[in-house]
Amino acid sequence: MSTSKRSKSISSTKAAQTSRRVSRVDKEVARRQSPRIGFHAPIAGGLHNALLKAKERGCETVQIFSRNPRGWLARPLDLEEVETFKRVRGETGIGPVVIHANYLINLAAADEGIREKSVASFREEVERGLQLGADYLVVHPGSARGSCEADGIRTCAESLKAACGDLDLTGFRILIENTAGQGACIGHRFEHLREIMGECRSLDLGVCLDTAHAFTAGYDLRDEDGFAATLDALAGNVGLPNVRAVHFNDSKAEYNSRVDRHWHIGEGHIGAEALARVARHPSLAHAAFLLETPQDEPGDDVRNLAALRSFTSSQHTDGENAPCSTSS
Repeated sequence: MSTSKRSKSISSTKAAQTSRRVSRVDKEVARRQSPRIGFHAPIAGGLHNALLKAKERGCETVQIFSRNPRGWLARPLDLEEVETFKRVRGETGIGPVVIHANYLINLAAADEGIREKSVASFREEVERGLQLGADYLVVHPGSARGSCEADGIRTCAESLKAACGDLDLTGFRILIENTAGQGACIGHRFEHLREIMGECRSLDLGVCLDTAHAFTAGYDLRDEDGFAATLDALAGNVGLPNVRAVHFNDSKAEYNSRVDRHWHIGEGHIGAEALARVARHPSLAHAAFLLETPQDEPGDDVRNLAALRSFTSSQHTDGENAPCSTSS
């Protein structure tokens, strides 16, 4: 990266930091030397049960769905379940709390009917997150099927602004997740995320980095040079401080395959050594590391959490030898 581009990147990052809304987690993440660890927890029996399950697993952070992820319509939250969720969160100390938006939302849709449904559904997701006092809401940028990539990126940004333009998002941040690039999905290049963020400056968007998606989209995490190049691309396009969550997954799909298949830590094509490098890197220590690995067998989540913890437990001894990005 040239000196002029690097300076511009650093300047843009500082401007974003200056304008960022202050949330209850912002001050703490700046001081962390190792990431908070958690997983996507089930909400069976009530949203608060995800917090209890996370605490039981020794987690510090958690990701949940706030509703059925495969339906357009959601039952409204009632006062009792909101109060219970907030009370249990206070008791467990779990944070940040990350909500993942439902799977039907396509903010980049060329079909006007699907786009209107997606905007309405995403607004509902934001409102539910605000009710629950969550910190982050993760959403995929969507599919541009029926249009070109550039139009899809533009439509996604317009949809985000349409859904959130009049809402007070103080203490709450929307994170755009990078994708594997299956089909016509946008977001598989960090440049796409930069463009969406640039079009939505008033929303102060952040980023959720998915390791499996990045790998199968063509960011080679398997060796030090590839990981350093990935960090440089992240820093130059979105700014590393804006990466507030990491979906920490191995990949069942091969490198640059553009296929989204999460797998158990250390058992996929990325591998334990490469994933350890990600977990230990000091420039990502402020982010919430969240497993989205399969939970097919009893104890899968426990084993994957143990693998992630084994990587971060040597943070202080190995961090200084980790590859460093020249941009931040």
